[in-house]
Amino acid sequence: MCSTFSLSAKPCAAAHTGKFLHSKSLATRAKAEVITAPKRSSGQAFPQLLKQGIPHTDLQVHEIVERQSHANVLGKQDTCRKSEFHPVFLEEAYGRCRNICAEYAKTFYLGTLLMTEERQKAIWAIYVWCRRTDELVDGPNAVHMSTAVLDRWEERLQDIFDGFPYDMLDAALTDTISKFSLDIKPFRDMIEGMRMDTRKFRYDNFQELYMYCYYVAGTVGLMSVPVMGIAAEASVSALSIYNAALYLGIGNQLTNILRDVGEDALRGRIYLPQDELAQFGLCDKDVFSRKVTDGWRELMKEQITRARFYFNLAEEGASQLEKASRWPVWSSLLIYRKILDAIEDNDYDNFTKRAFVGRTKKLLTLPLAYSKAQPISSLIFQ
Repeated sequence: MCSTFSLSAKPCAAAHTGKFLHSKSLATRAKAEVITAPKRSSGQAFPQLLKQGIPHTDLQVHEIVERQSHANVLGKQDTCRKSEFHPVFLEEAYGRCRNICAEYAKTFYLGTLLMTEERQKAIWAIYVWCRRTDELVDGPNAVHMSTAVLDRWEERLQDIFDGFPYDMLDAALTDTISKFSLDIKPFRDMIEGMRMDTRKFRYDNFQELYMYCYYVAGTVGLMSVPVMGIAAEASVSALSIYNAALYLGIGNQLTNILRDVGEDALRGRIYLPQDELAQFGLCDKDVFSRKVTDGWRELMKEQITRARFYFNLAEEGASQLEKASRWPVWSSLLIYRKILDAIEDNDYDNFTKRAFVGRTKKLLTLPLAYSKAQPISSLIFQ
């Protein structure tokens, strides 16, 4: 995922060779002015944080839904469509994507094992492209990052959609696009998120952060819906299901931010909104000091509440997907939510303790996810 899965994990790709390295660069450090927070009276009640982001009409989600839905209808009518690549070549390409996912995104990969083979391959291909894109600004070669590099990456994306992949990993995505008629806009928007990461190291408010979360993670949900498929008996509109997928991406990214506060601070980055830090009597200096105070705990409680709010919104669409996709999506959603539980279990110390979900807990989540993935009618008669 991230997917409806979280695809914003870090270890890295050499973008132009298809070779992957397991390293995390600390080269892109931001030198930011420390902002002083206003003092608070000890008797002041801690505020509740704003939960709503920005209207999805501003993100043109409706247009994406229309284009992808129309393209999928045309694709189903064209029963003679065949891949342009040799089957052996494609098998190796998807195999490489699978290996990358298995090595660097264990929770994500676990969810894909519950999918049909065709969906597995498509999600692996999308994941790898998203990872390579992320590693342009977060990987070991980030010191060489420039606007020109991202511009070239966007041109290369267009080539992928036009059927002219640069390497084997690109070819897997080209094949996926031909099978599932994906729209290019969410991919372009993710690249825009990388541009934001090269020039923006603070977020004034939640609206700014929401836009960033959309670019780097909400887009993954929009990419994934055509692969997952919408159930013929869905009781809500396609737009509502796409919005739910976007919300899952937002919830995943907000969770990533809370999990990685300490790591990001070492790189000079603070993703928590500046105005919200101030509301709790905190500032940049408190983040860099890496000390868990009562004010920090209260801020984290509110941040976790907001992340869960978006997971709750995502649930409304998870059960509207095609039957074969519901279990993996529910599994991913429930497992990722447990990262928030782990932060709480660590007494909100996300500076020096990494919140994670162990393999046993992941496996124990699968039966619950399976039950939630069942149609309501089937549960009534069980």
